[in-house]
Amino acid sequence: MRITQAFTFEAAHRLPNVPETHRCHRMHGHSYRVELQLEGPVDPKSGFVVDFFDVEQAFGPLLIRLDHHCLNEIDGLENPTAENIAVWIWSRAKVALPQLAAVRVYETPMCWAEYDGS
Repeated sequence: MRITQAFTFEAAHRLPNVPETHRCHRMHGHSYRVELQLEGPVDPKSGFVVDFFDVEQAFGPLLIRLDHHCLNEIDGLENPTAENIAVWIWSRAKVALPQLAAVRVYETPMCWAEYDGS
């Protein structure tokens, strides 16, 4: 069984490794959406793979580090592409959420990166 919980945060960033003429080289912001997908058996007693409240509690500290910050100033996100943000979240959330199967990071409703640990 797979379950997904979504979160949103607002943040600024710039992409330092693109040409200066690229519009993402300049500081700008996004309304990010993060989806954490978890996979595992349904517990017969609780009926859950993982309680959504437990997912929220596990992800909360990371969300606080991201929300309303400049992502370039966060250790490990000096080049904060959607791909790098997904890997950054995975590497920190997987410890508290061992059933984590994938992380999706949406920069806009039309574009996202998905990371499954591989």
